[in-house]
Amino acid sequence: MARLSEKAWVLPAVIAAVAASFTAAVGATITDIGPWYQALKQPEWAPPIWLFGPAWTIIFALCTFSGTTAWLSARSTGAFEAIIGLFALNGFLNLLWSFLFFRLHRPDYAALEVGILWSSIAALIVVLWRISRPASLLLLPYWAWVSFAAVLNRAIVELNGPF
Repeated sequence: MARLSEKAWVLPAVIAAVAASFTAAVGATITDIGPWYQALKQPEWAPPIWLFGPAWTIIFALCTFSGTTAWLSARSTGAFEAIIGLFALNGFLNLLWSFLFFRLHRPDYAALEVGILWSSIAALIVVLWRISRPASLLLLPYWAWVSFAAVLNRAIVELNGPF
């Protein structure tokens, strides 16, 4: 019996990793830092472009650990469904932001949508806090990064608008 419980983390970890990798891969294909993006005026405090890849890699890894930890801590079907639903909604909103900003070239729409994305992370943090505090805390860097990205997005709109 101990062997089974030792391996209980495998399925949640694989599913969380596949979901995070899928979201990251789709997001990477949507994100185009070509001529349009490079022509945008950036605030002086904008991070270098090379920083975004490692930052998102760390964030998606933390989301994988958070999702796995929360899944293993869920004590009811309702808690499990809330975890899956909130992570799925968050992944969709993450991709929607990239689509609005990079594909539609509408940083103004993305600046509005990022508030919803930010709220979905906050909802995950609150819900997961009741299920697993470690899972919740693993999302704090993601929330901080999206908070920063929201401010950067708004600055880009102000420096470059109207769109």
